[in-house]
Amino acid sequence: MSFEQFRPDTTFYHPENAYCLGLASELAYEPANKIATRCKEWGLEQTRFIESPKASKRDTQLFVASNGNLVVVAFRGTEPKKLQDWLADANTVLVDGPFGGRVHAGFHLALESVWQTLLDTLAEIPKKGQSLWFTGHSLGAALATLAVARLRDQFDKPVHGLYTFGQPRIGDRVFERAYDQDNGSRSFRFVNNNDVVTRVPTRLMGFSHIGTFLYFDHDGNLKNDPHFWFSLLDRIEGRIDDLGKIGTDGLKDHFMKRYLVSLEKNRAINPF
Repeated sequence: MSFEQFRPDTTFYHPENAYCLGLASELAYEPANKIATRCKEWGLEQTRFIESPKASKRDTQLFVASNGNLVVVAFRGTEPKKLQDWLADANTVLVDGPFGGRVHAGFHLALESVWQTLLDTLAEIPKKGQSLWFTGHSLGAALATLAVARLRDQFDKPVHGLYTFGQPRIGDRVFERAYDQDNGSRSFRFVNNNDVVTRVPTRLMGFSHIGTFLYFDHDGNLKNDPHFWFSLLDRIEGRIDDLGKIGTDGLKDHFMKRYLVSLEKNRAINPF
């Protein structure tokens, strides 16, 4: 019953909410039947799995799970075997997005393929005063953020919280500033030490990050918006510790399981 300690009534950071939504982000990688079973075990009785129609030629998946207190929307991220190919695709463009800003064209199209189904699903959930939460890892983090932005911009729909893990940059400075002014204090963006995905697309390509920055150092300790030089030195130390081990530190630090280890370690810690 992982969601027993979830706080559905707060818009402030809560470590138990972070852990639970981390579990939901990991669960989003599983098949639909396993997602439904696990959500019921967590006390989220109603579950719907959503995926892109084949005609869209997109590969977006998410699930919406709810009970009388909350609604959780969790987007699936990038499969590990596809991660390096995705990172190598730097030929991205910015297109018109929410709040008058511009966003990553690929993320925009991936969300568009499931957008109406997501809206219909949220509309079908009985109005019982549930709070609304979004989460995702990797590509799923980008799509969750973009979904929140569209809901806020197009419908002024209240969203209690967004917790993302290993999120790439998704929009330009106009988008960043407008998003943060509207919902930045309810959006928590976790970065695990050397996670390379959080540094693409680059600032030189016109992209910026949104939300409140939370950082796990190489020992899994949680830091609130650490100074740039602290982050840099910690990443160097993380790479030194990783020398001689299989795989690159920047890719291994991106895996959701590593985020979950640190989230569990910090379940009783509020860095604010």
